[in-house]
Parts: sequence; structure tokens; C-alpha cells
Amino acid sequence: MNKEERIKLFKSMSSNERQGLILKKMKVLGIKVGSGVPYKKYDSKEVYELIHIAKCFPELREKKNI
Repeated sequence: MNKEERIKLFKSMSSNERQGLILKKMKVLGIKVGSGVPYKKYDSKEVYELIHIAKCFPELREKKNI
């Protein structure tokens, strides 16, 4: 699947589906919601993007079990 197809698929998902996908990817990468550190440089652009996206969903930070 190319980048344009992935973007189209992501935009066609509901908010809950996108949140689930983001949480699943974060879990695979070992990232916890809210684990971002201000002014920290991350080696992986994907890690930085996932943390930034998760910050847009305050309800994700309130969940105890991810």
C-alpha cells in the first residue's frame, strides 16, 4: 500500500478506529501515551508523529490499561 492509499484509508476511518490503530502501533513500538518529553529529540520520525497525534486525544491519556 503506498503513502497516498494509507492516507486515504486513515482519513476514511472513524475517530475511534484511528485511536485504536494509533494505540496498537504505539504498543508494538513500546510507547506509552504521555511518554513524550518536551524538547527531547527522537531518532524515529514515526515515534515523534505517534506521540504528537496521541496528544491530540486527551481521552487516551486518561486510560489506565492500554
